[in-house]
Amino acid sequence: MEERRKAAWIGESVKVKGDVTSSGDLVIDGAVDGTIELGDHDLTIGDAASVVADLVARNVTINGKVKGNVLGAAKVELKKNGAVEGDITAPRFSMEDGAVLSGKVDAGKK
Repeated sequence: MEERRKAAWIGESVKVKGDVTSSGDLVIDGAVDGTIELGDHDLTIGDAASVVADLVARNVTINGKVKGNVLGAAKVELKKNGAVEGDITAPRFSMEDGAVLSGKVDAGKK
């Protein structure tokens, strides 16, 4: 059966050094060192992911480790296994029990 993805995917065995841009949604399970900019698309950081990058996307869901600033145009979700070392900016922000944040949050409408 042919597999069809609704989002691009960086797998666990993939390491990217540099800037990542996408004209669609992106799921990262591997390692990225650089910047990730998706514009009006969604970004998911998987459980096994290790990201050292500033993140810019419409919605950002973090399950893994991120070192860098996170900008969500609509929403940022920090899941229970997620960890962020950096600042988070979004009009809506949620953080589950067990998540770790070392930085500040700027949430709400301006």
